[in-house]
Amino acid sequence: MASAKILTRRAAILAGFGGAGALLWNVNSLTLSPSFAHVFHAVEDWTRISQRTLLSPGQLAREYSPADISPTFKPNGTINPGGDDYNGHVAQNFANWRLKIDGMVSRPLSLSVADLRRLPSRTQITKHDCVEGWTAIGMWQGVQLGLLLKAAGVAMGARYAVFHCADNLDGEPQKGGIQSPGQYYESIDLNDAFHPQTIIAYNFNGKTLDVPHGAPLRLRVERQLGYKHAKYLQRIELTDSFAHIAGGQGGYWEDRGYEWYAGA
Repeated sequence: MASAKILTRRAAILAGFGGAGALLWNVNSLTLSPSFAHVFHAVEDWTRISQRTLLSPGQLAREYSPADISPTFKPNGTINPGGDDYNGHVAQNFANWRLKIDGMVSRPLSLSVADLRRLPSRTQITKHDCVEGWTAIGMWQGVQLGLLLKAAGVAMGARYAVFHCADNLDGEPQKGGIQSPGQYYESIDLNDAFHPQTIIAYNFNGKTLDVPHGAPLRLRVERQLGYKHAKYLQRIELTDSFAHIAGGQGGYWEDRGYEWYAGA
């Protein structure tokens, strides 16, 4: 399995900025003021450029053996979206759940979970790094996102894949400032979307993905931190800008001050 010693995102920030880097990273206890935000986003840009300079576009995140799988894998964030619609899908074993792929594509798609399971799959055992400081190793199986995007036909000018989810968060003020309720969403650029380890997962640790971990579908983007791994996927939208989506920063937590690029 692929393995490489890479300069991690946290280590890079600490090495490049010393104690200031640690402060910049501690968004869980820091409310971003307008005067501070430009420094925060400068570090984000530096991190993204540094990581992509150090790693080739196809460089894999480390993969592990079955013996390394963690006995416990915390189901962070929403553990059940609830509501009549989602609960109805749970009762039906997600037989009627559809994943839509639209936006800047030439062939919009609407795929059932069964459709996805019939496609070539990838299985990977990887480490999940949470912004809260915990890690766990799990095994994921799903279809490569790049395969789906190729089938949909990426339009000229598209830059980002935006993941729209079923969970509506109430906001967590203890995690970095005043927040408001909102539908969870995330996004990555097309470099990460076509990375071989970026998959739409439907199995976890050899079993059908359960509700706390994101059933029926979740994103795995293995070179980024946990909040990028969106759960309860309903729609993937290709776009050239975030400006028209929610707070315009590319993700639920990004709209509330987190970094958009979260390379681990």
